[in-house]
Amino acid sequence: MPNISGQYPLLSSIESPADLRRLSKPQLQQVSGELRQFLLGSVSRSSGHLASGLGSVELTVALHYVFQTPFDQLVWDVGHQAYPHKILTGRRDQLHTIRQKDGLHPFPWREESEYDVLSVGHSSTSISAALGMAVAAQKEAQNRKVVAVIGDGAMTAGMAFEALNHAGDISPNMLVILNDNEMSISENVGALNSHFAKILASKPYTSLREGGKQLLKDLPHMRRLASRAEEHVKGLVTPGTIFEELGFNYIGPIDGHDVEGLVETLSNMRNLPGPQFLHVMTQKGKGYAPAEKDPIGYHGVPQFDPAKHSLPSQASSTPSYSAIFGEWLCETAAQEPKLAGITPAMREGSGMVQFAQQYPDQYYDVAIAEQHAVTFAAGLAIAGQRPVVAIYSSFLQRAYDQVIHDVALQNLPVLFAIDRAGIVGADGATHQGAYDISYLRCVPNLVIMTPSDENECRLMLHTGFEARVPAAVRYPRGNALGLEYTELEVLPLGQSRTIREGKKVAILCFGTLLAETKKVAEELDATLIDMRFVKPLDEAIVRELAGSHELLVTVEENAIAGGAGSAVLEFMQSEGLSTPALLIGLPDKFIRHGTQGEIREELGLDAQSMLKRIQQRLAQL
Repeated sequence: MPNISGQYPLLSSIESPADLRRLSKPQLQQVSGELRQFLLGSVSRSSGHLASGLGSVELTVALHYVFQTPFDQLVWDVGHQAYPHKILTGRRDQLHTIRQKDGLHPFPWREESEYDVLSVGHSSTSISAALGMAVAAQKEAQNRKVVAVIGDGAMTAGMAFEALNHAGDISPNMLVILNDNEMSISENVGALNSHFAKILASKPYTSLREGGKQLLKDLPHMRRLASRAEEHVKGLVTPGTIFEELGFNYIGPIDGHDVEGLVETLSNMRNLPGPQFLHVMTQKGKGYAPAEKDPIGYHGVPQFDPAKHSLPSQASSTPSYSAIFGEWLCETAAQEPKLAGITPAMREGSGMVQFAQQYPDQYYDVAIAEQHAVTFAAGLAIAGQRPVVAIYSSFLQRAYDQVIHDVALQNLPVLFAIDRAGIVGADGATHQGAYDISYLRCVPNLVIMTPSDENECRLMLHTGFEARVPAAVRYPRGNALGLEYTELEVLPLGQSRTIREGKKVAILCFGTLLAETKKVAEELDATLIDMRFVKPLDEAIVRELAGSHELLVTVEENAIAGGAGSAVLEFMQSEGLSTPALLIGLPDKFIRHGTQGEIREELGLDAQSMLKRIQQRLAQL
């Protein structure tokens, strides 16, 4: 990294939060400005998450200024908002490597820094984890403070309210900060409201509040009356009554870009007893006009020139699998008014923007609530609707019980369009779609399909929709091959297709690694089968190939443990088939971040690596 002291005189002196705490309060505004410009400059050169971090700058500065991190524990939710946190905690000069192979992790990561208390990636976990830490801190009795910072979107998940409900019941000393970057209650942000928040957090107010409790402790009826009166007064000017009812002392909303005001409020709240809730209003993309105007577009960005005030075109000659799903969804909705498209807050990522615009009465965004999404779909199916749940592979994990209990057990016709299956790339271990075949294959009644290209993807979506049973189609992140579509038809369940016939080796491919696998088959003169279905498995073709070939090879972009290859081995064992088999897939370890190509090559899923492994196995026979 070049010397940055000239451009960022204060930020360049901060190697840890201890350095930040040596500055005066008036200097914090300058630090925040330098931090925001550094973040913009770094991410624009490296790519990554931008708008969320731009909005959390002042809050991050204030938190590390007031709290004695890492002794005090700061828990971030999701992690998109935590880039400024990384910069202030000794990783400033490595930020340009974020999301790149062997570089900084895209989210807070325990192995990376002692300041990263919780490894995160999926939402709504911060309050539960912080509650556990707060309970332990009270047992430890060293006056350790615990703070959870949760984004407004993450507050829509039931887990967050489960944690709030528990915290309100056991009343630990902890602080929950809602970093609210939506504008729905913007009228509550201003000088009067900030002044009111400071009063609520001030020593005179809290002393009066706690003193009143002591005076009334022997008069329970009067104490309840006083408490209700206090909540009523707060409720007149703040939206926090629900949090008060859950047992938290609510303060806010306050201006999340007034760094000195944040410091004052946090300093007042730091030693308040019991569960505290601070509502902070921020603007996603703050300080960079294009991101302020388009926070969704600038949420995750490629490399770009900040001076041009626009992102470079990402147009590709071939559509993404998400876009292909979106096209199919619109095409099907035009013929079927009972189709219901459901997403847990991933409209853009899942390719549902056009569907939402064209069929608003058939589109349901349930927010970050995967469990609800699945059981909501079950209810729609019971009532005669035809639900399609568009969900990332790693997010469907969060609704596993609902898939089993509410859909499959009742054999309801719900179609799961599983996006981001397999290697996802830069988002890393928290987002790899490595497990869906394994965790779904053991569920009765469920059809599981693995398309090898975009045309097959359309056919399988259509097949799953028309099958009127629980069904899943898994497809990867990224662009397809550019093939022409054939007319939609219902595929026979459990029937594979032969790509080429060969000798000695038979390769059974499950999914979009077929293109790479075809290179291997041609080099070896091997038989190649596009298996299409994991469940029901094409048992007839497995039986036939086991009898006519010396080696069966299964290929999948899923964990080998419990995956499609395991299904083949289980069938062979049940039939007494002893043909040697080689299973190629994802190893039994969490897979870090890097480009999809880099990770596939590292794991041996490129054609050259697969060829070498098969040749080595043949040599052993």
